Amino acid sequence: MTKLLEIAAEGVRSAIAAETGGGDRIELCAGLGEGGTTPSHGVIAAARDAVRIPIFVLIRPRNGDFLYDAREIDAMCRDIRDCAELGCEGVVIGALDADGNVDIDACKAMIAAAAGMEITFHRAFDAVADRAQALERIIDLGCSRVLTSGGARSAPAGAEAIAASVKQAADRIIILSGAGINADNVVELAKISGGREFHASARGTTRSAMRYRNPALEGLSVDWQDTNVEIVRTLRVALDSI
Repeated sequence: MTKLLEIAAEGVRSAIAAETGGGDRIELCAGLGEGGTTPSHGVIAAARDAVRIPIFVLIRPRNGDFLYDAREIDAMCRDIRDCAELGCEGVVIGALDADGNVDIDACKAMIAAAAGMEITFHRAFDAVADRAQALERIIDLGCSRVLTSGGARSAPAGAEAIAASVKQAADRIIILSGAGINADNVVELAKISGGREFHASARGTTRSAMRYRNPALEGLSVDWQDTNVEIVRTLRVALDSI
């Protein structure tokens, strides 16, 4: 069975690199260094114009926990409606209550705003108190998939827990493995977990083309991390070898 590769792309450049390298789907986001937040309207619109593969937009108003107040939930619903209007195929959502349970009401509001777009429940799932119970609730909500590292720092480290979720899901929902995935570990992860979709940022350092550098700012880097076409390609090759 062909394995699907989703790339977490931080901006338009990364979205293009993800498609060029052989990614099947993009999770479009901002602030990956902080765990990811919602990109701007302009970035979403430009990325949608630039690539043909499906775009799922991360809906997360800030870094930190996944416990949101009414104003934050309203803001997320507005962002979701924007994504629908811009022609995105899906959104990536998640919300928890203070006890580490899936916040059903918040998620229902966001799903209603999605107006038929596909829904991925993001790694808030890795912060729940009871993974088995939370997975059933996410399935009941009608989500298409759930992104998880197995509750560990990386998906390879949480491979056994991911396998347990795949077994529990029993094809009722897709378990999307993500966090710390690269070409060196994805084949073994696929074998252990039994999963068929994989999520990676595939980032490398992009060197700034600036010739002028203010000497007063010496030590302040103008380079940045971005999706790298060749890293995506090596992941694609590794997955296609399974």
